[in-house]
Amino acid sequence: MKILIKNVALISMSEKREKIEKNIDIEIIDSKITKIAKNIEILDADKVIDGTGKVVMPGLINTHAHVPMSIFRETVDGYNLQDWLTKKIWPMEDKLTNEDIYYASYLSFIEMIKTGTTTINDMYFMTEDIIKAAIECGIRLQTTRTLMDAGSKELGEERLGELKQLIEKYKSYNECISLNVGIHGLYTSSREYVKKCIEFAKENELPLHMHFCENAKEVQDIKEAYNEAPIDILCKDFEDEKITLAHAVKLNEEEIEKLAQNKNVSISHCPVSNLKLGCGIANISKMIKEGINVSIGTDGQGSGSNLDLFESIKYTALLQKGITENPVQMPAYEVLKLATINGAKALGLEEKIGSIEESKQADLIILNLDTAVTKPVNDLVSDIVYNVKGNNVETTIVNGKILMENKKLKIEEDKIYNKCKKIIERIK
Repeated sequence: MKILIKNVALISMSEKREKIEKNIDIEIIDSKITKIAKNIEILDADKVIDGTGKVVMPGLINTHAHVPMSIFRETVDGYNLQDWLTKKIWPMEDKLTNEDIYYASYLSFIEMIKTGTTTINDMYFMTEDIIKAAIECGIRLQTTRTLMDAGSKELGEERLGELKQLIEKYKSYNECISLNVGIHGLYTSSREYVKKCIEFAKENELPLHMHFCENAKEVQDIKEAYNEAPIDILCKDFEDEKITLAHAVKLNEEEIEKLAQNKNVSISHCPVSNLKLGCGIANISKMIKEGINVSIGTDGQGSGSNLDLFESIKYTALLQKGITENPVQMPAYEVLKLATINGAKALGLEEKIGSIEESKQADLIILNLDTAVTKPVNDLVSDIVYNVKGNNVETTIVNGKILMENKKLKIEEDKIYNKCKKIIERIK
């Protein structure tokens, strides 16, 4: 299929192009961007989208989430992280069925499509049901089977076996599905098991994904279990492994400098979840200064409330200006990098997505800024960072397929909403 988007303002996030280009046309053939220029002739296009007065940018990339947790929105109030998990979430999760996971994931993917996120990095269980929903929705998903051996070495081995099966089935199954090795965390895994997971990642040439230093209790638990600080374990055991670390809130400046020695490490900054759980604020300004690749995640909706990555983009910028007491910290364009090309780098997908360039996959969104909140547009990039919300997204395209156009999806949304309502009523 040939799609032609006409006459847009383009923010490509490509180093090869200007930051903002006006009156641009974008040609998409099948799954790829084939031409970016002015005045491309319509000729044999199957679909023409008039983008006059609108903005095209890469689809957002969410580098840390727990996709089926859509049904756990607003269950955290009044709990710290550990109590919320042990007293609230884990007991409910024990009651989930494969069908529950499928519908809860479907709800998250609808939310993503509506709010401009085209790729998500997931960590959960019953992973095949998440993948099934992702394929049906057309979203781009990197996923895993959460790995840990706390309380049972046998279960740890079983989980690793499940991931092996997923790799065998899905490694080349669908170009929108990729896999990583998701270690839940050092505090829920023995050192022996962590090393086994690292070796497994090497053997299968897969990146790693792990929660890391989210709050003070986690850090203390790791020190007691390993007799070492988390940063020292990471530097020794992970060496130069490609890994995305979610949160990294409880790292001081010296520890960030140590972390930067691993040139393959990325941080998934989850500001909304970290604030809501009272974990603190990650010093990503220092991380970026030290050359660490920083991206943005929402965490699961249980703690992050929603998957509207534009909300997280705004928090990212404001919090760093606040904690550094420096209003010129985190320029708007640099913040957009975290949610686009940096996210692609974190997932090892930068050759495919993260920027709008000829020959890359067609993952992009069209924004309508003709609203009272975004007008007048004095600085386009700043307007997107500080004023745009998910509901400004008008069209979402993933891998060359239009998943939403003019805010309309080809999905029975009410059916999914009703299914999820019944699930949470049953397991609460």
